[in-house]
Amino acid sequence: MTHLSPKRPARSVHLKHERISAVLEREIRSGTTAQGEQLPGEMALAKRFGVSRTTVRAALAELNDAGLITTRTGKGSYVLFDGRPLNDRLGWAHALAAQGVDSRTQVLAVTATHDADLAARLGLDTDLFVLVERVRELADGSVVSYERSFLPPVDGIRELPRDGLRGDSITAVLAAAGLQPDHGEQQLSGRRIDDREAAVLRREPGAWFLSTRRTSWSAAEAFTEHVESLLDPDHFHLSLHFP
Repeated sequence: MTHLSPKRPARSVHLKHERISAVLEREIRSGTTAQGEQLPGEMALAKRFGVSRTTVRAALAELNDAGLITTRTGKGSYVLFDGRPLNDRLGWAHALAAQGVDSRTQVLAVTATHDADLAARLGLDTDLFVLVERVRELADGSVVSYERSFLPPVDGIRELPRDGLRGDSITAVLAAAGLQPDHGEQQLSGRRIDDREAAVLRREPGAWFLSTRRTSWSAAEAFTEHVESLLDPDHFHLSLHFP
């Protein structure tokens, strides 16, 4: 499962920049400073906290490392929706909506396709899949993900290329077909996007994106879904926690 970074445990702060970042972090996590909102400039923050701009930069760098803001050269720092865990078991649209993130899904294509390599990797008897290609946009029109979902051609799914994806919810389609994801695996890497992907994502070719592959199986070990996603690293990152 891909997560936006969860809330970090409380920590003691001693340095000036740590105290500033802790205050700003509380404001972001509480919603006082909303997702997508631009933070005040360095001079304004320096005046507010009575510190130098160097100290403010150190505080902003800490927030950036935590995945709470992104800094755009010449434009300033903006709050991300990172920092709140996303449970995508009910589908990303529901997960994002539950966190107050205004997003929409655009279905690019629903086709029947053969992929012998994927079928061999998954140990399936057939290389036929129903492929759903989608992008996810924020309210400002920026595309933050491109997803390719490979589904088993069972009753209720094999008809999608003809009937379309109603409601844009793959999770609902799987549930109606009696397929409930129970377990699986996910791999994460990073890579530069090619020309075709750049056109879909409305970015420059060669831009760096997170690349994930997730395969889900039902409790009865039936293949449920294989998803290949490209995620904008300004909005998504993986957090791992250890005991």
